[in-house]
Amino acid sequence: MDDENKKEIEVTQTDAPVIEVPLSDVATTFEKPKADAPDMRDPRQLRRNPRRPSNRREPRERVKPEFDQKIISIRRVTRVVTGGRRFAFSVAVVAGDHAGRVGVGQGKASDTPIAIDKAFRDAKKNMVRVALTKNHSIPHGVEVKYSSARVMIMPAPGKGVLAGSSVRTVLEMAGVKEVGAKLLSRTKNKVNNAKAAIKALSQLKKPRVTIDDRKIEK
Repeated sequence: MDDENKKEIEVTQTDAPVIEVPLSDVATTFEKPKADAPDMRDPRQLRRNPRRPSNRREPRERVKPEFDQKIISIRRVTRVVTGGRRFAFSVAVVAGDHAGRVGVGQGKASDTPIAIDKAFRDAKKNMVRVALTKNHSIPHGVEVKYSSARVMIMPAPGKGVLAGSSVRTVLEMAGVKEVGAKLLSRTKNKVNNAKAAIKALSQLKKPRVTIDDRKIEK
């Protein structure tokens, strides 16, 4: 390209008209967004519709379970097979509603929570109903023997629960108060002691009906 053409191009570029834009139009174009306006860069703001109520559910109140449970024994057991040893957990649970129903159950599984769940279901299947007096005590004393465990349970007015080992757990889960229990055997097997207490409570007879401090026998 020769020098004359270059000069013509330079002249046309310098002589081009300049368009002036008023400052008022520029201010309106780049006006700052209001504080209440949603941020268009945030996708969460785009999804939110102020006219539509939120779908979040209100937290529900936890319903109290019907039966309470307490673990009295947890052991790791081993089973010998051809390939070696297999380990599992054996759990014993006492379940009750603190109002006259109580039971003892056992469960075994390779995982502890599963074993506890099995034991709790077994305890609910083996529930017994205790004959309580109006003071949440027992009507009379009783003595039983289960396997190598011997337990004697007797009323103790005004003294609370006088018991130990797993027998105390059974009495508390059954809602029995003002009672005393004594282990007559030397065994320390908590499962047998608990089942002996369950057997003793199941042998209690219903208290007699009293009207004006007079006993009416059936």
